[in-house]
Amino acid sequence: MSAVKRLFSEGFRVFFLSAGLFAVLAMVLWTGWLAFQAAGGLADLPVTMAPQHWHAHEMIFGYGGAALAGFFLTAVPNWTGGKAAPHRFIALAAGLWLAGRLALWFSGALPLPVVAVADLAFAPLLAVQLLMQLLRRPRGPQLLFVAMLALFWLSNLLVHLDWLGLTASAGQGLRGGLLVLAGMIVVMGGRLTPGFTRNAMVASGREDRLPVNPRPLAAGSVTAAIAVPVACLAGLPETLTGAVALLAGALALCRVALWRGGWTWRRPILWTLHLSYALNALGLVLLGLAGLGFGSEIAALHVLAIGGVGGMTLAVMSRASLGHSGRALVAPRGVVLAYALLPFAAALRWIGSAVPQVYEPAVLASGVLWVMAFTLYLAELWLVWWQPRLPRAPVGAPR
Repeated sequence: MSAVKRLFSEGFRVFFLSAGLFAVLAMVLWTGWLAFQAAGGLADLPVTMAPQHWHAHEMIFGYGGAALAGFFLTAVPNWTGGKAAPHRFIALAAGLWLAGRLALWFSGALPLPVVAVADLAFAPLLAVQLLMQLLRRPRGPQLLFVAMLALFWLSNLLVHLDWLGLTASAGQGLRGGLLVLAGMIVVMGGRLTPGFTRNAMVASGREDRLPVNPRPLAAGSVTAAIAVPVACLAGLPETLTGAVALLAGALALCRVALWRGGWTWRRPILWTLHLSYALNALGLVLLGLAGLGFGSEIAALHVLAIGGVGGMTLAVMSRASLGHSGRALVAPRGVVLAYALLPFAAALRWIGSAVPQVYEPAVLASGVLWVMAFTLYLAELWLVWWQPRLPRAPVGAPR
């Protein structure tokens, strides 16, 4: 099998590679534009929408969409025991995702209906594929992700309807899309993080004080986390949406406190899951407080986006790339550094919004740290996506 065909043989390969490349490229363009503006330049981006809308949209629906696709196309066959999507489908899906990114970037020269169609075609294709696979062995918790993917697409639709001049819903759609991603982290991260930690602890010989994940607490946390984007997309009052977000974040923090995160400090591939889950929960708390009139909403959204979504997707993409390629579940040094850089990027971006006097240097430094993190991720895992799967993980590798 050629390296190019291998790239499209499994969803994690092309989409986790694409997510990393786009994370770097999109942030270089955005940070470079901000730096130019700060220096007094007047250059415009070749986009028809407001530059900040392009940035937010592409990090949520561009980067986030690629990360979701790689995860679902890899995980769902394992859940159902069915065959993975054929390489032709993966290539088609990757092509549609790329078409959306190009359409957005060149939107200043394209009819906006064409931009909308190009960008909105990706998620339904992915959802149909997932639904066909999940219906072979239907389980409610897994089918929930199809519903959340539909909410993700609806959020994107609201953004495009605004850009088409039909509504005034771009802000609502952008927030909804980010909150759907945060909700997915509460749902799936709430299974993966304690599960992987428990497995590693048992494998090390530990039999007591294992992570606990009480069902009532998990159910309440998941329900609240899903209710947040629903409330946002439904246009409910900010105070009500803020109260739900505050509840969702508080419940998620209670959960992660029970997962024995301190035990993982020597295992970066585990502690990054705990830290990212906690930052996602903290972002929801801060967003809830902002909705109730305490603090900056923009600052809260960036803690959620960089520390929560960025951190958890980096953690899952690196772990899945190693595990599904037959390699040991030990993060390379560069990836460990990437894990550490994103929380600092989130903190700097929060400071930039919370303290206007240092806005420009803090935001630019945050962007640089993001680019560094994903450049390290690409450098360390580049060959993993192109090379054949190893016959089995090295002896003694943690699972």
